[in-house]
Amino acid sequence: MTPTMEIEIINRLGLHARACAKLVKTAAHFESAITLSDGKSSADAKSIMHLMMLAAAQGTRLTLRAEGADSEQAMAAIKQLVEDRFGEEE
Repeated sequence: MTPTMEIEIINRLGLHARACAKLVKTAAHFESAITLSDGKSSADAKSIMHLMMLAAAQGTRLTLRAEGADSEQAMAAIKQLVEDRFGEEE
């Protein structure tokens, strides 16, 4: 079974270009296939274009999925990045 986790975008600007770039950079450190889904569409977490197309605003709840040998570590790293508001002040 593929591990999943619910995350909420809490930074004020949502998944904008800079936040997406940080997420892609984090995801690229892992071998696992990582996706984010809003229930209508899903995005490869290693593709900035896919992530930007989610248009996830502040308050959007996403399902994070990772499949591979390092899936638990990948999900933990992405969860931490989101909880840290992608390094933004707000």
